[in-house]
Order: sequence, then C-alpha cells, then structure tokens
Amino acid sequence: MTDRIPFFDGHNDFLLRLMFGSNEREEVWLGNAGKGHLDLARMKQAGFAGGLFAIFVPPISGGPPPDFASLMANPPYDLPMPPKMTHGEAQPMALTMAGLLHWMERAAPDDFKVCCTAEEVREAISNNIIAGVMHMEGAEAIGPDLDALYLFYDMGLRSLGPVWSRPTIFGDGVPMSFPGSPDIGSGLTEKGKDLVRLCNELGIIVDLSHMNEAGFDDVAKISTAPLVATHSNAHALSESPRNLTDRQLAQIRETGGMVGFNYATFYINEDGRASNDMGWEPLIRHIDHLIEHLGEDHVGLGSDFDGCILPKLIGDVTGVPNFLIALSEHGYDNALLQKLARDNWLDCLERGLS
Repeated sequence: MTDRIPFFDGHNDFLLRLMFGSNEREEVWLGNAGKGHLDLARMKQAGFAGGLFAIFVPPISGGPPPDFASLMANPPYDLPMPPKMTHGEAQPMALTMAGLLHWMERAAPDDFKVCCTAEEVREAISNNIIAGVMHMEGAEAIGPDLDALYLFYDMGLRSLGPVWSRPTIFGDGVPMSFPGSPDIGSGLTEKGKDLVRLCNELGIIVDLSHMNEAGFDDVAKISTAPLVATHSNAHALSESPRNLTDRQLAQIRETGGMVGFNYATFYINEDGRASNDMGWEPLIRHIDHLIEHLGEDHVGLGSDFDGCILPKLIGDVTGVPNFLIALSEHGYDNALLQKLARDNWLDCLERGLS
C-alpha cells in the first residue's frame, strides 16, 4: 500500500469532549493542539473521510470521570455501573451535543458536513468534505412516548444504540467487567421493542454495541434492517461482555450487517487489561477473526476515539494510516483495505438508512 486510504469511522465520542471544552470549542475543533484523539486538522491529515459522531450523556455524578486505566489494570474487574437516567436529565446534554455537531459544520463549511443519507455521505467524501452522521449511544434522551425520536431524527439522527452499559427504560446493557459473557440480564423492554420498530420505520440504524445477548436477540427478531454493531470486537479473543460471540457474528452476517472494529485496548487484549503497550498483532487477530466470521464485506473501523484508551501505536486519528499499513503488510490487498477502511460502511449506510 503506497497511497493513503481515506477511511470512515463507525464511532467516536468527540462531541462529548467538545461539550466539556465548550469555552474553547474553536480550539478543540479548529485548533491543532494535539489534545484528545480528534480535531479537524488531524482528521484531514489522517484521511478521516467521515464517521458516526456519538451523542453520549455521561453519568451525572458531579465528579471526575473514572480512571479506567487503573480500574482495568488487573483483571478480573467488575466496575459498578451508574443507575438509570431519566429523559429529563439526559435531554439537555443530548440537545447540546446535537447542536454542537451542526456548529461544527457552520464553523468549517468547506471541510465538514452533517449528512442524513448515504448519498449525502458519498457526495461529501467525493468533494473532500468530512461526512458527519449523528449517532446516539444510549437512548436516555428519548422519553417513554418516543416523541423525541422524531425531533432528533429531524436534527439528523441516523444511528442509535438503545443502551450504553447502564440500564435504560428500553433494556439492559452489559457491564464493564472481565472476564464475562454478554449473556447477562434481560432483553428489551416493551418500550425498547417499540423503539426498534420506530427506528426501522424512520430509517435509523439500531446499534447493537453495548447490548446484552438477550437484547441483541430481541433486536434480531424484531428488526427488518441489517444488524449493526458500530464499535465491537470478538469475544472469542477477549472475553469482555462488550465483545460479540461467534453466534452473534453469524447473525449479523446473515442480515448483511456490519461490525466496526473497536480500538479500545480493554476489548482487544486477551487478558482484558487496559494497557496500551501492544504491537499490531492483537489488533490484526481481531480483524482476521471478524472477517472469518462475517466475510470481508461486513467489517469496518469503529475506533471509539475520545472515548477509550488507544494502543500507543495508534495514539490518535493520525495513527490509523499506520494501522492500515500494518494490515497491508499482514497480507491484505488494496481492494480489501478499501472495503475495511471505507466502502463497507458506505454500503452499510445505504442498506441501513433506506
């Protein structure tokens, strides 16, 4: 591989970082201070062609975020999850982040565009404009009557995960623990099933990352759309309940769905540690496994930028080209690299947003 390959990313938490840095948001988005994993300059440098930008409402604790590196340094671990959050608590921050995504476009109209269709994504990329698709990680901001879903849809929401790791009125997520199985807790509630049906009706992708196994199976039974996990890895290689079993991978493949490979070290390391000191081999093993069980048309990238501990070899968005080079040296030809980097996600958006 000699030329840089533009890539589409299945999940990042940049909006959360932008919200917490709101007093310096121009610097966070338009500057190049090297903080966090993303900013406009580094995205353009790396070949970041587009991605799903997550609205994620963090736990309302009033304290600093947990030190995951310490908490996940010595498995086994089982991190306590925060309680349910009401839509009244979640909506203000969710709306702020939705607004910030549109502000990003207004601040850099020649470089970034909020896209609502696969056609708009392709057109933006063809014009060297970064395509941003609004995603929601955990549907706490959607109330029990589901009316807010229409509002967020009109703002551009096109991908939604009913749960993060904490429970919602729609279902249960998986804990941040190791080792563990995704077969924990009950599945979707009746409101959760209604949410999936309405997402299908509107053309919103239902994200299975963070779903427990029962919830995953409920979505598989109800949904008429391809099954998608935006940022998940292989449970056979790292026994985190956040990772997907081979049975789940087979179900995703059967529907023409998609899995985005997550760069979070604690979902890559065989022993579940958060340690970021690793070579390329553990990452490549997961990609190999995903391709083996999904086929080469249904695997892409789902970084979790600005929401995880990355391998040192990646570091931030500018390290993705090096990862693609490592895959090339592993034996992946240019056609397969194009699929993994971008084309599979674009095809998935066409199937999922219709």
